[in-house]
Amino acid sequence: MKKKYLVLIIIVLVAAFLRLYKLDQMPVSLFGDEMDVGYHAYSILKTGRDYYGNFLPFHFHSIAEWRTPLYLYSVVPTVAIFGISALGVRLPAAIFGILGVVAFFYLVKTIREKYLNIQSGYLEYISAFLLAISPWHIQYSRAAFEVTEMILFLTAGLYFFLKAFQNSKYFYLSALFFALMPWVYSTAKLFVPLLGTALVFLSWKELRKAKKKDLFGSLVFFVVLSIPIIYSIAFGGGSQRFGYISVFTDPTIEHEVGVARDVDAWNNSIFSRSFHNKFVVWSGATVDNFIRAYSVDFLFVTGDINLRHSIEDVGLFYKVEFLALLLGTIYFFGSKVDRKIKIFVVFWLVAGVVPAAITRDGGHHATRLILILPPLIFLISYGVLKLLRYPILLVIYCLLLSVFFLHYQHQYWVHNPTYSERWWHYGWKQAVQSIKQVEDNYDKIVISTSDEPPWIFFAASYEYPPAKWQEEFPKQLTSEIKGFGAISHVGKFYFGSPSGDVYEWGKTLDNHTLYLASAKEVGPNLIREPERAPNDLVLLDSIAFPSGEPAFYIFSGKGENEN
Repeated sequence: MKKKYLVLIIIVLVAAFLRLYKLDQMPVSLFGDEMDVGYHAYSILKTGRDYYGNFLPFHFHSIAEWRTPLYLYSVVPTVAIFGISALGVRLPAAIFGILGVVAFFYLVKTIREKYLNIQSGYLEYISAFLLAISPWHIQYSRAAFEVTEMILFLTAGLYFFLKAFQNSKYFYLSALFFALMPWVYSTAKLFVPLLGTALVFLSWKELRKAKKKDLFGSLVFFVVLSIPIIYSIAFGGGSQRFGYISVFTDPTIEHEVGVARDVDAWNNSIFSRSFHNKFVVWSGATVDNFIRAYSVDFLFVTGDINLRHSIEDVGLFYKVEFLALLLGTIYFFGSKVDRKIKIFVVFWLVAGVVPAAITRDGGHHATRLILILPPLIFLISYGVLKLLRYPILLVIYCLLLSVFFLHYQHQYWVHNPTYSERWWHYGWKQAVQSIKQVEDNYDKIVISTSDEPPWIFFAASYEYPPAKWQEEFPKQLTSEIKGFGAISHVGKFYFGSPSGDVYEWGKTLDNHTLYLASAKEVGPNLIREPERAPNDLVLLDSIAFPSGEPAFYIFSGKGENEN
């Protein structure tokens, strides 16, 4: 028994290494949402309010959306220690990812003992190991994404739910983890009610035998924990994000339906309207998303096209795992295991896609689809378990898995930093830190709005005092600046872009004004050809991407301030 748990310890150490090694350096930069998380946590730490001034909110008011609260609160202690940095905002995600491997081990162990009638404990070790080296899980454990926390709570909730059939006190822990899931990430707001319904339906006999006091008490506990998040969804900003991304609010649908009816041979008749209407388009988009979510291309070949969600040339699973998934699916559903667990796995695979499928790009959005990662790993592990009967095939499989794992590691550490540098918004931290070194020499500092919206990048990178930000930013104070027009500002930091190209900026900038310019605005590569910088500007600094290409320039003018 001790040797077996030594294996678990080794698996956890592997998981920890893959999630913690050079976490402060890779991914190459904090992207916008990570900056947002960090500055919210910093604001809570300093003032007890989010950066819009809301006191200990149930949903955080961000510039672009409302954010679920629990991961942001989880980040407060690490931001207190490490500041708004990679370790400050990412370390909780990595820790949740490591704990998720442990929770998944015990969940699979409990399922095996209760439902599968398999004496050997290999299945849970295989499952934990495959989750530990999973590209999908590693990707989200190494950035400030909320979903590793959600997966941990999901697996822990299921584990304690199954344990409660032996000791009903565990229902309280199960209720705690399930109730907290919607506090972590928005897909859980739909998934948890579906999950609860399925668990009651499949476990009705066991629930009737449980102690009514614990059953009722845990239900009340769940409801009490859920009331604030339900209230926020219904009356606060908790549903705003879904309004942006839902297939039901897609602004292009009305035009699409109108065009389809116009070109239809039945010319907008009742028959035409029966085939061309919003319900048909919504249904088609949802079904398309379901199909894409389980496509071989998405899961095993290309992954998510967003290079923050997966890396180039690597799927969400290793290609060789496709064979294990096929084998595991055939053996699992063809075996004489308890029918309830078969139904539950099917439910999980379907319900886990539902929240993503009703969003516009949900069929290839790895963040929203990560709910299906555990059941897919379970089926893959079941397939590997069956290979234990065939040592030669098992050796071949392990060799192939090793090759794909090493390929993934090579892509992640060698090529991905360059491929994904723009996706991770590289350069903002370096640019703002460069500004901080010389800011006392300038009356106005203007930050370009020509690329990404700059406000949160500046606030987080500068660690701007949250109390001042809460007072000034929500008011959207604007001032008229020559050559920029009326632009917003906090203190002496302004956000806008000058009119005209770089060779006309000398008419706008003076030697008391600093301008952080996006490389897109400038044109010539002034890192390679500094002599092409306009004569009436002073190029104070250039910030390059890891590839060496320019990201930002910092300019001032040469002329005196006319004012």
